[in-house]
Amino acid sequence: MATVKGSVWEIGVEDIVAAGLPPEEAQRFHSRLRGAVGKEPRVGAESEAWRAVVDNGLLRPDHPHPLHQLVYYSVYSTWDRALRGPPPYWFPSLSQSKYTNLGKLMEHHGPKILGSSYHDPLTSFALFQKFSVLHPEVFWSIMIKELSVVFQSAPTSMLDTSDNSNASGTWFPGAVLNIAECCIQPVDFQKKTDESAAILWRNEGFDDFPINYLSLKDLRNQVMSVASALEKIFMKGDAIAIDMPMTCTAVIIYLAIILAGCIVVSIADSFTSNEIAKRMEVAKARGIFTQVFVTRFSAMRENIAIIENEVKILHNDICILTSFFEEKERFHFTGEIHEFIQSRVAKGTSCIAIVVPALGDDVGVQLRDHDMPWKDFLLSAASFPSIQCDYLPVYQSGDRVTNILFSSGTTGEPKAIPWTQISPIRCAADSWAHIDIRPGDICCWPTNLGWVMGPILLYSCFLNGATMALYHGSPLGHGFGKFVQDASVTMLGTVPSLVKYWKSSKCMEGLDWSKIRVFASTGEASDIDDDLWLSSRNFYKPIIECCGGTELASSYIQGSLLQPQAFAAFSSPSISTGLVIIDERGIPYPDDQPCVGEVGLFPVYMGATNRLLNADHKKVYFDGMPTYKMSTLRRHGDIIQRTVGNYYIVLGRADDTMNLGGIKTSSVEIERICNKADENVMETAAVSVRSRTGGPEQLVVLAVLKNGSANCHPDFLKAKFQKAIQNHLNPLFKVSFVKVVPEFPRTPSNKLLRRVLRDQLQQEHFTFSKL
Repeated sequence: MATVKGSVWEIGVEDIVAAGLPPEEAQRFHSRLRGAVGKEPRVGAESEAWRAVVDNGLLRPDHPHPLHQLVYYSVYSTWDRALRGPPPYWFPSLSQSKYTNLGKLMEHHGPKILGSSYHDPLTSFALFQKFSVLHPEVFWSIMIKELSVVFQSAPTSMLDTSDNSNASGTWFPGAVLNIAECCIQPVDFQKKTDESAAILWRNEGFDDFPINYLSLKDLRNQVMSVASALEKIFMKGDAIAIDMPMTCTAVIIYLAIILAGCIVVSIADSFTSNEIAKRMEVAKARGIFTQVFVTRFSAMRENIAIIENEVKILHNDICILTSFFEEKERFHFTGEIHEFIQSRVAKGTSCIAIVVPALGDDVGVQLRDHDMPWKDFLLSAASFPSIQCDYLPVYQSGDRVTNILFSSGTTGEPKAIPWTQISPIRCAADSWAHIDIRPGDICCWPTNLGWVMGPILLYSCFLNGATMALYHGSPLGHGFGKFVQDASVTMLGTVPSLVKYWKSSKCMEGLDWSKIRVFASTGEASDIDDDLWLSSRNFYKPIIECCGGTELASSYIQGSLLQPQAFAAFSSPSISTGLVIIDERGIPYPDDQPCVGEVGLFPVYMGATNRLLNADHKKVYFDGMPTYKMSTLRRHGDIIQRTVGNYYIVLGRADDTMNLGGIKTSSVEIERICNKADENVMETAAVSVRSRTGGPEQLVVLAVLKNGSANCHPDFLKAKFQKAIQNHLNPLFKVSFVKVVPEFPRTPSNKLLRRVLRDQLQQEHFTFSKL
């Protein structure tokens, strides 16, 4: 971290040299810096000074990060967040705002629907957002025309609220369509033709090879071919799972299942066999698509190095040694590590598995008698992917389920969340309005179809006329960054943990990300300095922060290109989303007042669920919530802060759910595993903490030991807990710290007070460096 000065005017040449520039270059930089911000200090001019730095392009991507830190933090060293809110780093211009998706729509419709109150996209954004909440029928009748959604039978209206049992409203009643077909057909107004690039991709390990290209026509033919093959094995309405990395083939399978009138069951490729079994059973899946294994190259080499280092440090730890040798057995002379998915699927379900090879045409492993290799599955179709395939999509009503996704609840049981054909429309609309995804954009977002961002990315690209860019491999290395460069990605989506790794490892140095127009971030809370690093990769392009939920098919708060953006903060409720912040008594704070409380969403919410497959929807989302303007608010579960200046910051969960690496899980779920990890453990408490600057949640496990176990070292327990969680819950979850305590705080009814533990840990200043 660079040494921060009292103001930007106090930065001297010696400070710039200390931040990493050679003396001669430091002298030139200092001269340009003074020329941009002025030679004399100006009180209260911090944001003007920072804007001048950015507008003059003083800070370049190739500059060392300590220099970016020196300038940014010195500029804002006297900024009082309590009085002025988060400091802005990106500022929209009026001229550019009129070329954004939402800006153009507002310029065309704003004067008609807002009258004399409308001025321009910047000054009228908040007013337009409120209009979209109060008049959803008008807004969505305009919005739907911007997307490549084609109805076989047009809806009778935009919204029907006559059914009191459906608090979210019935959207597009009477509509008949196939949302997958909408993704693969040419669209004139988006200039999406058969020759347009639908998907760009590259395999890890082939980083110097040309980018692979799939046209819209080729995508359509392959989707129709797979849909035709599906009809030979499955029936309309069958639930069919996908447990694969997000590859070109996985995207084709996803669209084909929906095109054939079946239902996708989303399962993350990191899940254990027990978690696979649980989801297959809940969804009543009839089959599953999977891949033999996932190949990881450079990133996994780094994991091996980390394991070796841990062995040296904890040489007497049997658990670490065992983990090390298990990994070594999977480490090949080529530097590849194979994470076998197919074997976990075989253990997790007796359903037919259609197995896709990781490399080449053959699966290369012995399958069960009733399973089918991908090649044989395709041969069962009437036509082949390389040949024109005319397949008649299955058209259904808008409320028919197309995708079952899962989100962990506080009881440890994953909630089975059904998406209808309307849910993708909300995905695409959010991305259109806030991230500004346009026809011709090339969008890359490392994710998986097992998590909500997989389908969101898919629909955000294909319904907006954009190209999807997929890297078949780990996003942790230089190869991924080079793919972003070579594919000329214009929208790069991230997860904060990923950005933190990129920054610390310096694996993205020397790359040209100048084609990126906008960044996006979701999954967990962002860290200010990590966002500073990410935005600086392309002269401080905006990062659109997104926070939502699987059950919403969208984000309820986001950033906007029509508002100044602040690092690690959200600038607005998403378009057409109404919300209030409620205090401990359930009373909403006045609109626009700075406050902290639980968020309550307006119940009429386009794209939100109205049912769960394995839980009481009303109990989960509405029971116990207060009434606002004669309607019961919808629960989301986040504690948020509305700051001065109307920015939003997510502070955590109202319940005991935590967010680890973008995956929501429950304390109970982790504790159930850790309690059985070692015989010395009497009970555990799992909580998450964050640094003072925000950022991703870190998992801390506190343990109460049995009598006579006082010498059980926390590092020993950490290894045991980590292995148990990896084997029985999710290998992506990392235990950051273990603390042994004599007892846990409890309520009079003996309920564990995890929030008290969390607060105690935060007061003990557990920062990322200590964790």
